Amino acid sequence: MTDDKPHEECGVFGIYNPEGTPVARDIYYGLMALQHRGQEAAGMSVSDTKGPKGNLNTRKDQGLVSEVFSKADLEALPGNIGVGHVRYSTSGGSRVENAQPIAMNYIKGSLALVHNGNLTNAEQLKKEQMYRGQAHYTTSDSEVLCYEIISKRVSTGSIEEAVKKAAERIRGGYAIIVMSPRKLVGMRDPLGIKPLVLGEKNGAYILASESAAIVSVGGRLLRDIQPGEIVTITGSEIKSDTSLCGSKRAHCVFEYIYFSRADSVIDGIEVRDARFKAGQALARFSGVSADLVSGVPDSGLAAAEGFAHESGIPFSLIFHKNSYVGRSFIKPTDEERRTAVRMKLNVLGGIVKDKRIVLVDDSIVRGNTMRQIIETLREAGAKEVHVRISSPPFISPCYYGTDVPSRAQLIAAQHSDEEVRKTIGADSLAYLRQTDFQTMLGDLPVCAACFDGNYPV
Repeated sequence: MTDDKPHEECGVFGIYNPEGTPVARDIYYGLMALQHRGQEAAGMSVSDTKGPKGNLNTRKDQGLVSEVFSKADLEALPGNIGVGHVRYSTSGGSRVENAQPIAMNYIKGSLALVHNGNLTNAEQLKKEQMYRGQAHYTTSDSEVLCYEIISKRVSTGSIEEAVKKAAERIRGGYAIIVMSPRKLVGMRDPLGIKPLVLGEKNGAYILASESAAIVSVGGRLLRDIQPGEIVTITGSEIKSDTSLCGSKRAHCVFEYIYFSRADSVIDGIEVRDARFKAGQALARFSGVSADLVSGVPDSGLAAAEGFAHESGIPFSLIFHKNSYVGRSFIKPTDEERRTAVRMKLNVLGGIVKDKRIVLVDDSIVRGNTMRQIIETLREAGAKEVHVRISSPPFISPCYYGTDVPSRAQLIAAQHSDEEVRKTIGADSLAYLRQTDFQTMLGDLPVCAACFDGNYPV
């Protein structure tokens, strides 16, 4: 399934407990809540703020969170401050050495960094760092960022000042959490492309990619980090630097369409509510005579419910999703691809037989998976399958940390809507219109470059 979806690069989590309580388990459960944002690698670094400086302990590896960390691993990671990361590779490739956190020692101490996003000027910064003898030719964006912060830290009075000076040089979409032995520093890119939120749990402060991760560890959401804001947590004290905040905003619209968990709240907007409204908008302009509406689990379900609510057509679950199947990597033959889809989604044949179905999903990238889903529905006896997509057609790649393929691999960039409909085997096909983003998100300014090619930076 997931080989035909855009992928978010990663999720980040950081926590500081001034009472001295170990935080490794909270990081573990926070990363579990962010697992949907990256399934290739996971890691965490922890430290004891009352111990000697430079006592960072790091554990990271390829695999799911539950595969990387055992109970013994967590017990071997003592400390009351820490950062964690789940990764899906875009920049840097899928190698264990690119797993995060990036932990480094330098002349003034040590730091560990976790990063979500891509730097659009990483290559230029890398050249400068190679000239200084820091970086090497295989350096990832995250390492470039780490080296940039370290180079500023040796000439500044604090880690937060170093983060600020580095932020003045970097470009792109990013959310960053930096842990020094005594502080936790978080920053969000000035356009707000990547999300970052602040929470609290029994006196401990938390930074995370999504509010669902904070709630999952028993915390409460306090607020979003403002685009361009640098937040420094020192014990029970929080400092905010908004001097890099600007007036321009470009929040990633695909966070609301697909990436984020439905129970998250980002920039004051409930993700599930945004998807429900997208489905309502689809029903208003692309209605069709049908017997039932359903969605492709999981991100298509809320939009399907919205479509059903607006159209008056009954909503029904028509798939059983196997939650115990991992990521489906690209298969070498059509039969293996079909098998991978069936392993993930089994059709409830008694519900779909002789029915006209409206099938709602969040996106079509290459078209392979949707074609296979429609084939299985027809094999189960579906009379008609009308596809409704709760996003506009993908026509452009993303340069901010989302793994959208090149234009050559995007079916909508190469074919008309009618050609796509024939390719996937649907009876009809309609996409959400960009003008409907306001219905979903109100006046929130968004980055929709993958749909219109207008890049904000």
